[in-house]
Amino acid sequence: MASASELPETVIRPPSGWQLINFAELWQFRDLLYFLAWRDVKVRYKQTLLGIAWAVLQPALMMCIFYVIFSVVAGTYHKPLPYPLFVLTALLPWTFFATSIANAGNSVVGSERLITKIYFPRLAVPFATVGAAIVDFCVALPLLAILYVGYRIAGHDIAPGWSVLLAPVIFALFVLSAAGVGTMLAALNVAYRDFRYIIPFLVQIWMYATPTIYFDLGPTEPESTCEWVKQLLPLNPMTGLIASFRAVLLDQEIPWRDLGFSAVMAVVFFLAGCLYFRRVEDSFADVI
Repeated sequence: MASASELPETVIRPPSGWQLINFAELWQFRDLLYFLAWRDVKVRYKQTLLGIAWAVLQPALMMCIFYVIFSVVAGTYHKPLPYPLFVLTALLPWTFFATSIANAGNSVVGSERLITKIYFPRLAVPFATVGAAIVDFCVALPLLAILYVGYRIAGHDIAPGWSVLLAPVIFALFVLSAAGVGTMLAALNVAYRDFRYIIPFLVQIWMYATPTIYFDLGPTEPESTCEWVKQLLPLNPMTGLIASFRAVLLDQEIPWRDLGFSAVMAVVFFLAGCLYFRRVEDSFADVI
C-alpha cells in the first residue's frame, strides 16, 4: 500500500479568463450528470397526483386550447391539415425548449448548497436540466403517434415520409440551442437576480414570436401588414427549427435556408453560452 507521500497530488484551481469547454472533464463526471438529470425529473414530479403524465398533459391541453381558439371560435384555420396535428408537431419541441431554458436559467441558483461545498464541472448543472427536459419530450412523443393513428382511422391520408429520418438531427439542434441559451441565463441569473423574473417573460414572448401555434398570414390580411412580418420571422432562430421539425413530421417541404440559419445560430448559442458560463463560474461560490 502506497504511503501518503507517494500518492499523486491533485490541485484544483479556479478557471481564469475565457475557457474552452472541457468535454473530457464533463465525460469524467458523466455519472454525476446522469444523477443530476434524474434528480430533476424526480423532484419535478414528486408528490404529484399524475406524476410524469404531466409531461403529456401540458402539450395536450395547450393543443386543445389553441384548437378551440383558432379553429372553433375564431375560425381562422382553413388548411386541409388538421389543426391539432399542425400545432402539436410544433408544441412538442417548443415545450422542450421552453422548459429547458426556464429550468436551466434557475438551476445554478437552485443548486447553491452543492456548488458551495464540492468541486465538479459547473456546466453539469444546466446541462442536467436539459437532460431532464429530454425525458419529458420522449414521454410526450407518443401523443403524436396517437394523433397520427386517430386521423388515419378517420380517413385522413397523413403519414411521415422519408424526411422523418432528419427529425433526430433537428431535435439535436433544439438541444444545442437550449443548452446554450439556458447556460447563458444560468450564469446571468447568479450575478443579476432580475433574471428570475425576466426568464418567464422571455419564454412567453419568444413563443409568440415563433410560428408554433399560428400559421402563415392569410390573404385576408393587408399585403403591407403581413409581408414585413414574414420578412422578420426567419430572423428568429427558432422559426427555422420549428418549421423544419413540423415539415419532416408532416412530409412537407423543408425550409432549408431557414434551417441552415437556425443550425448556425444553435452552434453560436451553445458556444457563447458555455464560454460566458466558464468565464464567470469561478465566482459562483462567492456570489451565489
